[in-house]
Amino acid sequence: MKEIEKLSEQWCGRRPAAVSRLAGAGSSRRYYRLIYSGHEADGHVASAVATAGDDVRENDVFCALARVFGKRAEQTGLFRVPEIYARSADGRLYLQEDFGDLSLLDLIRGEDDETVVCARLRSVLDALLSLQTTPVQEWSGAIGCRPFGERRVRWDLNYFKYAFIKPCGIVCDEERLEDEFEALAHRLCGYPAEVEGFMYRDFQSRNIMYREGDDTPCLIDFQGGMRGPALYDAVSLLWQAKAGLSAAVREKMMRYYIGGLAAVSGVEESCLTDLTDGFVLLRTLQVLGAYGFRGLIERKAHFIESIPPALANLASLISKGVLAPYPELERCCRALTALDRFAQTESDRLTVEVWSFSYKKGYPENLTGNGGGFVFDCRGLHNPGRYEEYKSLTGLDRPVIDFLERYAEVAEYLGHASGMVMPTVETYRRRGFNHLQVAFGCTGGRHRSVYCAQNMARRIKDAYPDVEVRIVHREQGIDRLLKTEER
Repeated sequence: MKEIEKLSEQWCGRRPAAVSRLAGAGSSRRYYRLIYSGHEADGHVASAVATAGDDVRENDVFCALARVFGKRAEQTGLFRVPEIYARSADGRLYLQEDFGDLSLLDLIRGEDDETVVCARLRSVLDALLSLQTTPVQEWSGAIGCRPFGERRVRWDLNYFKYAFIKPCGIVCDEERLEDEFEALAHRLCGYPAEVEGFMYRDFQSRNIMYREGDDTPCLIDFQGGMRGPALYDAVSLLWQAKAGLSAAVREKMMRYYIGGLAAVSGVEESCLTDLTDGFVLLRTLQVLGAYGFRGLIERKAHFIESIPPALANLASLISKGVLAPYPELERCCRALTALDRFAQTESDRLTVEVWSFSYKKGYPENLTGNGGGFVFDCRGLHNPGRYEEYKSLTGLDRPVIDFLERYAEVAEYLGHASGMVMPTVETYRRRGFNHLQVAFGCTGGRHRSVYCAQNMARRIKDAYPDVEVRIVHREQGIDRLLKTEER
């Protein structure tokens, strides 16, 4: 905070009255809002955003591009980018214009009037095309990435393989998959040179902000941009999973953008339309890779929540035949879209997930984005796995059940666990919540945790028949709903 206050004094001669940390997303940069006393009428801004990042080169790129695109914005009046107010001597901290907290995502998600949504998107696509067609000589010296090419595409495709396919447990023929990745990369890089411009790379609705009472799009987070196909950015916006745009709106707005790009590039609209599905596929796989890394591996809720709608986009591409030229990739993608763990449900009822797991393999994942719940450690209970006759069995088998039920400590343990879980189930039902996770772990995830999870699931279902109870014995590959009559 001292560095922020010092830079503020160097810039405007004032310390902020308050400094608050802003929520981040996928990057390691930290953002802070600076609030100043007084009003804009006294010649000072009312607020600013401090950005702290250890990647000085990335900061260099953002500040340089902000100056370039700031001039373009003044010329066209179609968009705004942040003004850079000041920067620290070491380059790790800078102050920029504050556009507030209202994003395009906030404005379009849940908006039922498609006329309103389309009007908003048209202005954003006009802004995008204006930024993309900024003369290359004005920004080429500022960017920090090599131009879009086959190596870049293969990076994104392998990101999808290693951060999403593999963590989901899908077995693939890697030789065939790599051959198909090469073919897809070659195809995607065959776009006409005339449609090349500034490729924003992450042009999505969270990076488009609005000031209160002003409909001019304010664009942020363009430091990852490169020279590349303009179509990619329009696809990134319109097929963003979290935005939830209908297929009709996507197609309508893509035609609008293609019409504008064709007019400035001279490339036939039909040619641009033929290229679109390939870029939709690439972007979908790229974001699934990001969601896999940030969500499944780093367990960040925002990314976990985005996985089901992104898989819905992938399923749509499969149904259209876009993946047909790539049979191994299509097989893997079909397996991903069929996974129950990512199924979206419209049920308003409470679902309680009861898991068993091995501590050796890590804690259970929570794909709802809610987090919380209960995790109980069963390793203090007597272990049937220490005896030869039980080693090949699980907590679902009668001999193991009988073994554990001979020990009073097991019943006592489950009684204490039930005493914590049941009041929470009751509260969640009453308040209309729709998810609770309960997990039992032991050394191997085979005997004690399986028995305890099964027992707890049965207790919940008996007490609350209206609650959906999902039992997941992770190490046994069991994932199913518990039936009311089941014992």
